[in-house]
Amino acid sequence: MAESEVDQEAGSSPAAGEPDTARGKTIHGEPANAGHRVLAPDDAEVEAYLEVALDAPAPDRAASDPPIAAVVPEPGVVAVLDFGSQFAQLIARRVRELNVYSELLPHDTPISELERRGVRAIILSGGPMSVYDNGAPKPDASIWSGRLPVLGICYGAQLMAIELGGDVVPASTREYGPATVQITRDDDLFAGIDREQPVWMSHGDSITRMPEGVHATAQTESTPFAGLAAPARNLYGIQFHPEVVHTPRGKDVLRNFVTGIAGIAPAWTPANFIETTVTEIRERVDRHAAACGSDGKVICALSGGVDSAVAAALVHRAVGDRLTCIYVDHGLMRKKESELLRATFEANLGMNLVMVDARDRFLGRLAGVTDPEQKRRIIGDEFIRVFEEEAATLGRIDFLTQGTLYPDVIESTAPETKTAQKIKTHHNVGGLPADLRFQLIEPLRYLFKDEVRLVGLELGLPEAMVHRQPFPGPGLAIRIIGEVTAERLDTLRDADWIVIDEIKAAGLYRRVWQSFAILTPVRSVGVMGDGRTYANVVAIRAVTSEDGMTADWAKLPYDVLGRISSRIVNEVPGVNRVVYDISSKPPATIEWE
Repeated sequence: MAESEVDQEAGSSPAAGEPDTARGKTIHGEPANAGHRVLAPDDAEVEAYLEVALDAPAPDRAASDPPIAAVVPEPGVVAVLDFGSQFAQLIARRVRELNVYSELLPHDTPISELERRGVRAIILSGGPMSVYDNGAPKPDASIWSGRLPVLGICYGAQLMAIELGGDVVPASTREYGPATVQITRDDDLFAGIDREQPVWMSHGDSITRMPEGVHATAQTESTPFAGLAAPARNLYGIQFHPEVVHTPRGKDVLRNFVTGIAGIAPAWTPANFIETTVTEIRERVDRHAAACGSDGKVICALSGGVDSAVAAALVHRAVGDRLTCIYVDHGLMRKKESELLRATFEANLGMNLVMVDARDRFLGRLAGVTDPEQKRRIIGDEFIRVFEEEAATLGRIDFLTQGTLYPDVIESTAPETKTAQKIKTHHNVGGLPADLRFQLIEPLRYLFKDEVRLVGLELGLPEAMVHRQPFPGPGLAIRIIGEVTAERLDTLRDADWIVIDEIKAAGLYRRVWQSFAILTPVRSVGVMGDGRTYANVVAIRAVTSEDGMTADWAKLPYDVLGRISSRIVNEVPGVNRVVYDISSKPPATIEWE
Protein backbone atom coordinates (compact mmCIF):
# COMPACT_ATOMS: atom_id res chain seq x y z
CA MET A 1 0.00 0.00 0.00
CA ALA A 2 1.28 3.47 -0.81
CA GLU A 3 1.50 5.94 2.00
CA SER A 4 3.33 9.12 2.85
CA GLU A 5 6.21 8.61 5.23
CA VAL A 6 8.80 10.50 7.13
CA ASP A 7 11.77 10.60 4.76
CA GLN A 8 13.97 7.68 5.68
CA GLU A 9 16.71 8.17 3.14
CA ALA A 10 20.18 8.45 4.57
CA GLY A 11 21.08 12.01 5.40
CA SER A 12 24.15 13.57 3.91
CA SER A 13 27.28 13.60 5.98
CA PRO A 14 28.30 16.85 7.65
CA ALA A 15 30.93 18.90 5.91
CA ALA A 16 34.45 18.98 7.29
CA GLY A 17 34.54 20.93 10.51
CA GLU A 18 30.76 21.07 10.75
CA PRO A 19 29.35 19.85 14.08
CA ASP A 20 27.67 16.45 13.76
CA THR A 21 24.52 17.72 15.49
CA ALA A 22 23.75 19.79 12.40
CA ARG A 23 22.51 16.72 10.55
CA GLY A 24 20.51 15.12 13.35
CA LYS A 25 17.10 16.76 13.79
CA THR A 26 13.62 15.44 14.30
CA ILE A 27 10.84 16.63 12.05
CA HIS A 28 10.01 19.09 14.84
CA GLY A 29 13.42 20.72 14.44
CA GLU A 30 14.86 19.32 17.66
CA PRO A 31 18.38 17.81 17.70
CA ALA A 32 17.66 14.12 17.17
CA ASN A 33 20.86 12.98 18.85
CA ALA A 34 20.51 15.12 21.95
CA GLY A 35 18.54 12.90 24.28
CA HIS A 36 15.49 12.71 22.02
CA ARG A 37 13.30 9.72 22.85
CA VAL A 38 10.85 7.89 20.65
CA LEU A 39 7.89 6.29 22.38
CA ALA A 40 5.94 3.50 20.76
CA PRO A 41 2.16 2.94 20.81
CA ASP A 42 0.11 2.64 23.91
CA ASP A 43 2.59 0.37 25.68
CA ALA A 44 4.65 3.61 25.82
CA GLU A 45 7.89 1.68 25.32
CA VAL A 46 11.13 3.64 25.27
CA GLU A 47 12.19 2.61 21.76
CA ALA A 48 15.31 4.70 21.88
CA TYR A 49 17.14 2.31 19.58
CA LEU A 50 16.14 4.67 16.80
CA GLU A 51 18.82 6.98 18.12
CA VAL A 52 21.43 4.37 17.26
CA ALA A 53 20.53 4.87 13.61
CA LEU A 54 22.09 8.31 13.66
CA ASP A 55 25.53 6.81 14.19
CA ALA A 56 25.14 3.68 12.09
CA PRO A 57 26.74 3.30 8.66
CA ALA A 58 24.17 4.23 6.03
CA PRO A 59 23.07 1.06 4.19
CA ASP A 60 22.94 1.05 0.41
CA ARG A 61 19.36 1.25 -0.78
CA ALA A 62 17.32 2.18 -3.79
CA ALA A 63 15.63 5.57 -3.64
CA SER A 64 12.32 3.89 -4.38
CA ASP A 65 12.48 1.51 -1.40
CA PRO A 66 9.39 2.11 0.75
CA PRO A 67 9.16 1.12 4.41
CA ILE A 68 7.77 -2.34 4.99
CA ALA A 69 4.13 -2.38 6.08
CA ALA A 70 1.07 -4.54 5.74
CA VAL A 71 -0.01 -5.92 2.40
CA VAL A 72 -3.74 -5.81 1.78
CA PRO A 73 -5.16 -9.15 0.66
CA GLU A 74 -7.61 -9.56 -2.15
CA PRO A 75 -10.45 -9.46 -2.95
CA GLY A 76 -11.29 -5.86 -2.08
CA VAL A 77 -10.79 -2.74 0.01
CA VAL A 78 -13.27 -0.26 1.47
CA ALA A 79 -11.96 3.31 1.43
CA VAL A 80 -13.28 5.63 4.14
CA LEU A 81 -12.78 9.16 2.83
CA ASP A 82 -12.12 11.38 5.82
CA PHE A 83 -13.95 14.70 5.96
CA GLY A 84 -12.83 15.39 9.54
CA SER A 85 -15.35 13.41 11.59
CA GLN A 86 -14.43 12.37 15.10
CA PHE A 87 -15.93 9.00 14.13
CA ALA A 88 -13.99 8.49 10.85
CA GLN A 89 -11.49 6.11 12.40
CA LEU A 90 -14.35 4.19 13.98
CA ILE A 91 -15.98 3.60 10.59
CA ALA A 92 -12.84 1.87 9.36
CA ARG A 93 -12.72 -0.26 12.50
CA ARG A 94 -16.35 -1.33 12.12
CA VAL A 95 -15.80 -2.39 8.53
CA ARG A 96 -12.78 -4.43 9.55
CA GLU A 97 -14.93 -6.16 12.16
CA LEU A 98 -16.81 -7.52 9.14
CA ASN A 99 -13.49 -9.12 8.04
CA VAL A 100 -13.16 -6.64 5.18
CA TYR A 101 -10.08 -4.44 4.95
CA SER A 102 -10.81 -0.73 5.27
CA GLU A 103 -8.45 2.20 5.12
CA LEU A 104 -8.89 5.86 6.07
CA LEU A 105 -7.83 8.12 3.20
CA PRO A 106 -7.91 11.86 2.41
CA HIS A 107 -11.31 13.14 1.30
CA ASP A 108 -10.00 14.20 -2.13
CA THR A 109 -8.16 11.00 -3.06
CA PRO A 110 -8.62 10.61 -6.85
CA ILE A 111 -10.75 7.70 -7.98
CA SER A 112 -7.83 6.48 -10.08
CA GLU A 113 -5.77 6.11 -6.90
CA LEU A 114 -8.64 4.36 -5.15
CA GLU A 115 -8.91 1.85 -7.96
CA ARG A 116 -5.14 1.34 -7.97
CA ARG A 117 -5.35 0.44 -4.28
CA GLY A 118 -7.98 -2.21 -4.98
CA VAL A 119 -10.87 -0.17 -3.55
CA ARG A 120 -14.26 -1.66 -4.37
CA ALA A 121 -16.47 0.54 -2.20
CA ILE A 122 -16.30 4.06 -0.76
CA ILE A 123 -17.70 5.42 2.49
CA LEU A 124 -17.85 9.20 2.99
CA SER A 125 -17.41 10.14 6.65
CA GLY A 126 -19.11 12.89 8.58
CA GLY A 127 -17.36 16.20 9.16
CA PRO A 128 -17.45 19.40 11.23
CA MET A 129 -18.20 21.79 8.34
CA SER A 130 -21.40 22.51 6.43
CA VAL A 131 -21.49 21.34 2.82
CA TYR A 132 -22.55 24.82 1.63
CA ASP A 133 -19.61 26.61 3.35
CA ASN A 134 -16.91 28.21 1.25
CA GLY A 135 -14.00 25.82 1.21
CA ALA A 136 -16.07 22.85 2.39
CA PRO A 137 -14.11 19.69 1.56
CA LYS A 138 -15.32 17.75 -1.45
CA PRO A 139 -14.28 14.45 -3.03
CA ASP A 140 -13.15 13.73 -6.55
CA ALA A 141 -16.31 14.36 -8.60
CA SER A 142 -15.77 11.06 -10.41
CA ILE A 143 -16.94 9.10 -7.39
CA TRP A 144 -20.55 10.01 -8.33
CA SER A 145 -20.16 8.18 -11.65
CA GLY A 146 -21.35 4.84 -10.30
CA ARG A 147 -18.06 3.06 -11.01
CA LEU A 148 -17.80 2.23 -7.29
CA PRO A 149 -20.60 1.91 -4.71
CA VAL A 150 -20.69 4.93 -2.38
CA LEU A 151 -22.24 5.28 1.10
CA GLY A 152 -22.42 8.80 2.53
CA ILE A 153 -22.72 9.17 6.32
CA CYS A 154 -24.02 12.45 7.84
CA TYR A 155 -21.87 15.12 6.10
CA GLY A 156 -21.20 12.51 3.41
CA ALA A 157 -24.94 12.07 2.77
CA GLN A 158 -25.51 15.83 2.64
CA LEU A 159 -22.56 16.16 0.27
CA MET A 160 -24.07 13.52 -1.98
CA ALA A 161 -27.39 15.39 -2.02
CA ILE A 162 -25.99 18.85 -2.78
CA GLU A 163 -23.42 17.63 -5.31
CA LEU A 164 -26.15 15.84 -7.27
CA GLY A 165 -28.44 18.89 -7.33
CA GLY A 166 -30.41 18.71 -4.08
CA ASP A 167 -30.65 21.27 -1.26
CA VAL A 168 -29.05 21.31 2.18
CA VAL A 169 -29.83 24.09 4.70
CA PRO A 170 -29.41 24.76 8.41
CA ALA A 171 -31.95 22.62 10.27
CA SER A 172 -34.77 24.29 12.16
CA THR A 173 -34.41 21.53 14.75
CA ARG A 174 -30.93 20.15 15.22
CA GLU A 175 -30.42 16.52 16.17
CA TYR A 176 -27.63 15.58 18.56
CA GLY A 177 -27.82 12.26 20.35
CA PRO A 178 -30.39 9.45 20.30
CA ALA A 179 -33.23 9.52 17.76
CA THR A 180 -35.66 7.08 16.17
CA VAL A 181 -35.51 6.54 12.45
CA GLN A 182 -38.39 5.24 10.35
CA ILE A 183 -37.41 3.26 7.25
CA THR A 184 -39.89 4.44 4.64
CA ARG A 185 -38.89 2.39 1.60
CA ASP A 186 -37.55 -1.07 0.93
CA ASP A 187 -33.86 -0.75 0.25
CA ASP A 188 -30.86 -3.09 0.07
CA LEU A 189 -29.08 -0.94 2.65
CA PHE A 190 -31.74 -1.76 5.24
CA ALA A 191 -32.30 -5.41 4.31
CA GLY A 192 -33.31 -7.47 7.33
CA ILE A 193 -33.70 -4.41 9.58
CA ASP A 194 -36.96 -3.47 11.30
CA ARG A 195 -38.77 -0.38 10.01
CA GLU A 196 -38.24 1.52 13.27
CA GLN A 197 -34.71 1.80 14.65
CA PRO A 198 -32.90 3.69 17.43
CA VAL A 199 -29.96 5.61 15.96
CA TRP A 200 -27.39 8.25 16.88
CA MET A 201 -27.60 11.67 15.22
CA SER A 202 -25.10 14.51 15.21
CA HIS A 203 -26.04 17.21 12.70
CA GLY A 204 -27.16 20.83 12.50
CA ASP A 205 -27.97 20.79 8.76
CA SER A 206 -30.63 18.86 6.87
CA ILE A 207 -31.37 17.78 3.32
CA THR A 208 -34.57 19.57 2.24
CA ARG A 209 -34.83 18.51 -1.40
CA MET A 210 -33.79 15.26 -3.07
CA PRO A 211 -31.74 15.40 -6.29
CA GLU A 212 -33.36 14.14 -9.46
CA GLY A 213 -33.25 10.35 -9.66
CA VAL A 214 -32.59 9.95 -5.93
CA HIS A 215 -35.33 8.80 -3.56
CA ALA A 216 -35.76 9.04 0.22
CA THR A 217 -35.48 5.82 2.25
CA ALA A 218 -35.77 6.95 5.88
CA GLN A 219 -36.92 9.80 8.11
CA THR A 220 -37.06 10.97 11.70
CA GLU A 221 -39.53 13.26 13.40
CA SER A 222 -37.50 16.34 12.45
CA THR A 223 -35.47 15.07 9.47
CA PRO A 224 -37.58 14.18 6.41
CA PHE A 225 -34.63 12.76 4.47
CA ALA A 226 -32.62 10.65 6.94
CA GLY A 227 -31.82 8.18 4.17
CA LEU A 228 -31.43 8.45 0.39
CA ALA A 229 -30.60 6.08 -2.42
CA ALA A 230 -30.03 5.87 -6.15
CA PRO A 231 -29.46 2.12 -6.59
CA ALA A 232 -28.99 2.36 -10.34
CA ARG A 233 -26.06 4.70 -9.70
CA ASN A 234 -24.65 2.72 -6.71
CA LEU A 235 -25.24 5.72 -4.39
CA TYR A 236 -26.59 5.53 -0.84
CA GLY A 237 -26.72 7.99 2.06
CA ILE A 238 -27.80 8.05 5.72
CA GLN A 239 -28.00 11.00 8.09
CA PHE A 240 -27.33 8.92 11.22
CA HIS A 241 -24.07 7.31 12.38
CA PRO A 242 -24.05 3.51 11.96
CA GLU A 243 -20.51 3.19 13.34
CA VAL A 244 -21.32 4.10 16.97
CA VAL A 245 -22.67 1.66 19.55
CA HIS A 246 -25.69 3.93 20.09
CA THR A 247 -26.98 2.72 16.70
CA PRO A 248 -27.58 -0.95 17.60
CA ARG A 249 -28.17 -2.16 14.02
CA GLY A 250 -25.49 0.08 12.54
CA LYS A 251 -23.10 -2.78 11.92
CA ASP A 252 -25.82 -4.56 9.95
CA VAL A 253 -26.26 -1.45 7.79
CA LEU A 254 -22.53 -1.43 7.08
CA ARG A 255 -22.57 -5.16 6.36
CA ASN A 256 -25.44 -4.71 3.89
CA PHE A 257 -23.40 -2.08 2.07
CA VAL A 258 -20.00 -3.75 2.14
CA THR A 259 -20.75 -7.42 1.58
CA GLY A 260 -24.21 -7.05 0.02
CA ILE A 261 -24.29 -4.02 -2.26
CA ALA A 262 -20.51 -3.92 -2.92
CA GLY A 263 -20.18 -7.72 -2.91
CA ILE A 264 -16.82 -7.78 -1.11
CA ALA A 265 -15.91 -11.15 0.39
CA PRO A 266 -14.83 -11.15 4.06
CA ALA A 267 -11.14 -12.01 3.62
CA TRP A 268 -9.47 -9.67 6.14
CA THR A 269 -8.53 -12.21 8.83
CA PRO A 270 -5.53 -12.53 11.15
CA ALA A 271 -4.35 -15.60 9.24
CA ASN A 272 -4.49 -13.83 5.87
CA PHE A 273 -2.78 -10.77 7.31
CA ILE A 274 0.05 -12.88 8.69
CA GLU A 275 0.54 -14.76 5.43
CA THR A 276 0.69 -11.67 3.21
CA THR A 277 2.75 -9.58 5.63
CA VAL A 278 5.34 -12.29 6.28
CA THR A 279 5.75 -12.83 2.54
CA GLU A 280 6.25 -9.11 1.92
CA ILE A 281 8.81 -8.75 4.74
CA ARG A 282 10.79 -11.79 3.56
CA GLU A 283 10.88 -10.67 -0.08
CA ARG A 284 11.85 -7.14 0.84
CA VAL A 285 14.68 -8.12 3.18
CA ASP A 286 16.00 -10.72 0.74
CA ARG A 287 15.90 -8.24 -2.13
CA HIS A 288 17.75 -5.61 -0.11
CA ALA A 289 20.37 -8.08 1.11
CA ALA A 290 21.05 -9.33 -2.43
CA ALA A 291 21.36 -5.79 -3.80
CA CYS A 292 23.66 -4.58 -1.02
CA GLY A 293 25.67 -7.71 -0.36
CA SER A 294 24.62 -7.69 3.29
CA ASP A 295 23.10 -10.31 5.56
CA GLY A 296 19.86 -8.34 5.91
CA LYS A 297 20.04 -8.27 9.69
CA VAL A 298 17.11 -6.87 11.68
CA ILE A 299 16.91 -5.71 15.29
CA CYS A 300 13.93 -5.05 17.52
CA ALA A 301 13.73 -3.70 21.05
CA LEU A 302 11.32 -5.73 23.16
CA SER A 303 9.55 -4.10 26.06
CA GLY A 304 7.22 -6.92 27.03
CA GLY A 305 4.34 -4.96 25.49
CA VAL A 306 2.00 -6.41 22.89
CA ASP A 307 2.98 -4.10 20.01
CA SER A 308 6.70 -4.84 19.98
CA ALA A 309 6.01 -8.50 20.76
CA VAL A 310 3.66 -9.03 17.80
CA ALA A 311 5.89 -7.03 15.45
CA ALA A 312 8.89 -9.14 16.48
CA ALA A 313 6.96 -12.41 16.05
CA LEU A 314 5.90 -11.42 12.52
CA VAL A 315 9.42 -10.45 11.49
CA HIS A 316 10.88 -13.60 13.02
CA ARG A 317 8.47 -15.73 11.00
CA ALA A 318 9.72 -13.92 7.89
CA VAL A 319 13.49 -13.75 8.40
CA GLY A 320 14.24 -16.23 11.18
CA ASP A 321 17.69 -15.96 12.75
CA ARG A 322 18.45 -12.70 10.96
CA LEU A 323 16.32 -11.00 13.63
CA THR A 324 17.82 -10.21 17.00
CA CYS A 325 15.59 -8.93 19.78
CA ILE A 326 17.13 -6.88 22.55
CA TYR A 327 15.48 -6.59 25.94
CA VAL A 328 16.99 -4.11 28.37
CA ASP A 329 16.06 -5.15 31.90
CA HIS A 330 16.16 -1.87 33.75
CA GLY A 331 14.73 -3.38 36.93
CA LEU A 332 11.60 -1.26 36.67
CA MET A 333 9.25 -3.92 35.30
CA ARG A 334 6.37 -5.57 37.10
CA LYS A 335 6.73 -8.89 38.86
CA LYS A 336 7.62 -11.89 36.66
CA GLU A 337 7.40 -9.92 33.38
CA SER A 338 11.03 -10.40 32.40
CA GLU A 339 10.68 -14.13 33.03
CA LEU A 340 7.55 -14.29 30.83
CA LEU A 341 9.32 -12.47 28.02
CA ARG A 342 12.33 -14.81 28.13
CA ALA A 343 10.15 -17.91 28.19
CA THR A 344 8.01 -16.67 25.31
CA PHE A 345 10.63 -15.42 22.89
CA GLU A 346 13.68 -17.51 23.63
CA ALA A 347 12.29 -20.86 24.80
CA ASN A 348 8.90 -21.07 23.05
CA LEU A 349 9.50 -19.12 19.81
CA GLY A 350 13.20 -19.84 19.42
CA MET A 351 14.23 -16.24 18.73
CA ASN A 352 17.67 -14.73 19.13
CA LEU A 353 17.11 -12.79 22.33
CA VAL A 354 19.66 -10.63 24.07
CA MET A 355 18.61 -9.87 27.64
CA VAL A 356 20.73 -7.17 29.21
CA ASP A 357 20.79 -7.01 33.00
CA ALA A 358 21.16 -3.27 33.55
CA ARG A 359 19.33 -3.03 36.87
CA ASP A 360 22.27 -1.75 38.87
CA ARG A 361 23.10 0.87 36.21
CA PHE A 362 19.59 2.31 36.23
CA LEU A 363 19.29 2.30 40.02
CA GLY A 364 22.64 4.01 40.31
CA ARG A 365 21.60 6.85 38.02
CA LEU A 366 18.21 7.20 39.69
CA ALA A 367 19.66 7.43 43.20
CA GLY A 368 18.41 10.56 44.97
CA VAL A 369 16.21 11.66 42.04
CA THR A 370 12.62 12.61 42.89
CA ASP A 371 11.49 14.79 39.97
CA PRO A 372 9.38 12.65 37.58
CA GLU A 373 10.60 14.35 34.42
CA GLN A 374 14.20 13.91 35.47
CA LYS A 375 13.46 10.22 36.09
CA ARG A 376 12.09 9.90 32.56
CA ARG A 377 15.11 11.63 31.03
CA ILE A 378 17.55 9.46 32.96
CA ILE A 379 15.78 6.24 32.04
CA GLY A 380 15.54 7.20 28.35
CA ASP A 381 19.18 8.25 28.22
CA GLU A 382 20.45 5.14 29.99
CA PHE A 383 18.32 2.95 27.75
CA ILE A 384 19.99 4.51 24.71
CA ARG A 385 23.43 3.91 26.17
CA VAL A 386 22.74 0.24 26.97
CA PHE A 387 21.09 -0.41 23.63
CA GLU A 388 23.95 1.21 21.72
CA GLU A 389 26.45 -1.04 23.46
CA GLU A 390 24.51 -4.18 22.62
CA ALA A 391 23.67 -3.20 19.04
CA ALA A 392 27.34 -2.44 18.35
CA THR A 393 28.23 -6.08 19.02
CA LEU A 394 25.92 -7.37 16.28
CA GLY A 395 27.74 -5.96 13.25
CA ARG A 396 25.94 -4.31 10.35
CA ILE A 397 22.21 -3.82 10.88
CA ASP A 398 19.99 -2.89 7.92
CA PHE A 399 16.52 -2.86 9.45
CA LEU A 400 14.76 -1.74 12.62
CA THR A 401 11.41 -3.23 13.57
CA GLN A 402 8.94 -0.82 15.12
CA GLY A 403 5.43 -1.42 16.44
CA THR A 404 3.71 1.57 14.83
CA LEU A 405 -0.07 1.14 14.78
CA TYR A 406 -2.66 2.70 12.47
CA PRO A 407 -3.99 5.11 15.13
CA ASP A 408 -0.42 6.41 15.58
CA VAL A 409 -0.43 7.43 11.92
CA ILE A 410 -3.92 8.93 12.13
CA GLU A 411 -3.34 10.84 15.37
CA SER A 412 -0.13 12.35 14.01
CA THR A 413 -2.21 13.97 11.25
CA ALA A 414 -0.28 12.20 8.54
CA PRO A 415 -1.37 13.04 4.99
CA GLU A 416 -3.67 10.01 5.10
CA THR A 417 -6.05 12.08 7.26
CA LYS A 418 -5.30 15.69 6.39
CA THR A 419 -8.87 16.88 7.09
CA ALA A 420 -8.95 15.46 10.63
CA GLN A 421 -8.69 17.69 13.64
CA LYS A 422 -5.25 17.21 15.15
CA ILE A 423 -5.55 15.57 18.56
CA LYS A 424 -1.91 14.89 19.32
CA THR A 425 1.43 14.34 17.70
CA HIS A 426 2.32 10.74 18.39
CA HIS A 427 5.93 10.27 19.42
CA ASN A 428 6.23 7.09 17.43
CA VAL A 429 5.52 8.83 14.13
CA GLY A 430 6.15 12.51 14.62
CA GLY A 431 9.41 12.05 16.51
CA LEU A 432 11.38 10.04 13.99
CA PRO A 433 14.76 11.59 13.23
CA ALA A 434 14.82 13.11 9.76
CA ASP A 435 18.08 11.37 8.87
CA LEU A 436 17.18 7.91 10.12
CA ARG A 437 19.85 5.57 8.74
CA PHE A 438 18.10 2.24 9.18
CA GLN A 439 15.18 1.11 7.10
CA LEU A 440 12.02 0.62 9.12
CA ILE A 441 9.93 -2.51 9.22
CA GLU A 442 6.47 -1.51 10.48
CA PRO A 443 4.33 -4.62 10.03
CA LEU A 444 1.50 -3.29 12.20
CA ARG A 445 1.23 0.11 10.55
CA TYR A 446 -2.28 -0.57 9.22
CA LEU A 447 -3.66 -2.36 12.28
CA PHE A 448 -5.80 -1.19 15.17
CA LYS A 449 -4.99 -2.38 18.67
CA ASP A 450 -7.69 -5.05 18.78
CA GLU A 451 -6.41 -6.44 15.46
CA VAL A 452 -2.86 -6.56 16.82
CA ARG A 453 -4.08 -8.70 19.70
CA LEU A 454 -5.88 -11.09 17.31
CA VAL A 455 -2.75 -11.39 15.18
CA GLY A 456 -0.69 -12.05 18.31
CA LEU A 457 -2.96 -14.89 19.33
CA GLU A 458 -2.86 -16.33 15.79
CA LEU A 459 0.96 -16.23 15.98
CA GLY A 460 0.87 -18.27 19.17
CA LEU A 461 1.85 -15.59 21.67
CA PRO A 462 0.51 -16.26 25.18
CA GLU A 463 -2.68 -14.49 26.25
CA ALA A 464 -0.87 -13.01 29.25
CA MET A 465 1.29 -11.05 26.83
CA VAL A 466 -1.26 -10.33 24.12
CA HIS A 467 -3.85 -8.94 26.52
CA ARG A 468 -1.41 -7.16 28.81
CA GLN A 469 -2.60 -3.78 29.99
CA PRO A 470 -0.67 -0.70 28.81
CA PHE A 471 2.46 -0.02 30.83
CA PRO A 472 4.61 3.15 30.84
CA GLY A 473 8.08 3.01 29.32
CA PRO A 474 9.76 4.33 32.49
CA GLY A 475 8.03 1.46 34.28
CA LEU A 476 7.52 1.47 38.02
CA ALA A 477 9.85 4.45 38.40
CA ILE A 478 6.94 6.82 37.78
CA ARG A 479 4.62 4.83 40.02
CA ILE A 480 6.96 5.43 42.92
CA ILE A 481 6.39 8.98 44.10
CA GLY A 482 9.78 10.15 45.25
CA GLU A 483 13.13 8.40 45.14
CA VAL A 484 13.43 5.03 43.40
CA THR A 485 15.33 2.44 45.46
CA ALA A 486 15.59 -1.34 45.30
CA GLU A 487 13.59 -1.65 48.52
CA ARG A 488 10.79 0.65 47.31
CA LEU A 489 10.66 -1.18 43.98
CA ASP A 490 10.22 -4.50 45.79
CA THR A 491 7.41 -3.01 47.89
CA LEU A 492 5.58 -1.64 44.86
CA ARG A 493 6.15 -4.78 42.77
CA ASP A 494 4.56 -6.96 45.46
CA ALA A 495 1.61 -4.59 45.94
CA ASP A 496 1.05 -4.27 42.19
CA TRP A 497 1.11 -8.05 41.79
CA ILE A 498 -1.70 -8.36 44.33
CA VAL A 499 -3.79 -5.69 42.53
CA ILE A 500 -3.51 -7.53 39.20
CA ASP A 501 -3.98 -10.95 40.81
CA GLU A 502 -7.25 -9.99 42.49
CA ILE A 503 -8.61 -8.12 39.47
CA LYS A 504 -7.89 -11.15 37.28
CA ALA A 505 -9.47 -13.47 39.86
CA ALA A 506 -12.62 -11.33 39.77
CA GLY A 507 -12.77 -11.58 35.96
CA LEU A 508 -12.26 -7.83 35.56
CA TYR A 509 -8.81 -7.62 33.96
CA ARG A 510 -10.07 -7.36 30.37
CA ARG A 511 -12.85 -4.95 31.40
CA VAL A 512 -10.54 -2.21 32.70
CA TRP A 513 -8.00 -0.27 30.66
CA GLN A 514 -5.36 -0.16 33.38
CA SER A 515 -5.14 -1.26 37.01
CA PHE A 516 -2.07 -0.82 39.17
CA ALA A 517 -0.59 0.28 42.49
CA ILE A 518 1.27 3.49 43.33
CA LEU A 519 3.73 3.80 46.20
CA THR A 520 3.12 7.22 47.73
CA PRO A 521 5.66 9.26 49.69
CA VAL A 522 3.20 9.35 52.61
CA ARG A 523 3.59 7.36 55.79
CA SER A 524 0.70 6.91 58.19
CA VAL A 525 0.12 5.62 61.70
CA GLY A 526 -1.43 2.20 62.03
CA VAL A 527 -1.98 -0.62 64.48
CA MET A 528 -0.73 -4.12 63.66
CA GLY A 529 -0.86 -6.74 66.38
CA ASP A 530 -0.32 -5.04 69.68
CA GLY A 531 1.92 -2.30 68.36
CA ARG A 532 1.70 0.96 66.49
CA THR A 533 3.21 1.25 63.04
CA TYR A 534 4.37 4.13 60.92
CA ALA A 535 4.42 2.73 57.40
CA ASN A 536 3.80 3.34 53.69
CA VAL A 537 0.52 4.27 52.04
CA VAL A 538 -0.24 2.47 48.75
CA ALA A 539 -2.76 3.93 46.31
CA ILE A 540 -4.75 1.84 43.83
CA ARG A 541 -5.63 3.15 40.37
CA ALA A 542 -8.06 1.42 38.00
CA VAL A 543 -9.64 3.13 35.01
CA THR A 544 -11.91 2.30 32.09
CA SER A 545 -11.18 3.77 28.67
CA GLU A 546 -11.41 3.15 24.94
CA ASP A 547 -8.09 4.67 23.93
CA GLY A 548 -6.44 6.18 27.00
CA MET A 549 -7.09 9.75 25.84
CA THR A 550 -9.94 10.06 28.32
CA ALA A 551 -10.67 7.71 31.19
CA ASP A 552 -13.11 7.17 34.02
CA TRP A 553 -12.24 5.61 37.35
CA ALA A 554 -13.39 2.00 37.47
CA LYS A 555 -16.25 1.21 39.83
CA LEU A 556 -14.60 -1.91 41.24
CA PRO A 557 -16.79 -3.98 43.58
CA TYR A 558 -16.23 -3.26 47.26
CA ASP A 559 -15.36 -6.88 47.99
CA VAL A 560 -12.59 -6.79 45.36
CA LEU A 561 -11.19 -3.58 46.81
CA GLY A 562 -11.45 -5.10 50.28
CA ARG A 563 -9.45 -8.18 49.29
CA ILE A 564 -6.80 -6.06 47.59
CA SER A 565 -6.41 -3.88 50.67
CA SER A 566 -6.34 -6.79 53.09
CA ARG A 567 -3.75 -8.72 51.09
CA ILE A 568 -1.45 -5.75 50.56
CA VAL A 569 -1.43 -4.81 54.25
CA ASN A 570 -0.90 -8.41 55.33
CA GLU A 571 1.49 -9.61 52.63
CA VAL A 572 3.62 -6.58 51.76
CA PRO A 573 6.09 -5.52 54.48
CA GLY A 574 6.11 -1.82 55.31
CA VAL A 575 2.55 -1.00 54.17
CA ASN A 576 -0.27 -0.33 56.62
CA ARG A 577 -2.82 1.64 54.56
CA VAL A 578 -4.40 1.37 51.10
CA VAL A 579 -6.43 4.11 49.35
CA TYR A 580 -8.38 4.12 46.05
CA ASP A 581 -8.07 6.87 43.42
CA ILE A 582 -11.50 7.98 42.15
CA SER A 583 -10.29 10.72 39.77
CA SER A 584 -11.16 10.68 36.07
CA LYS A 585 -9.12 11.93 33.09
CA PRO A 586 -9.48 14.83 32.71
CA PRO A 587 -8.77 16.56 35.03
CA ALA A 588 -6.39 13.92 36.39
CA THR A 589 -4.06 11.81 34.27
CA ILE A 590 -4.03 8.02 34.40
CA GLU A 591 -0.52 7.90 35.83
CA TRP A 592 0.31 9.92 38.93
CA GLU A 593 3.60 11.20 37.52
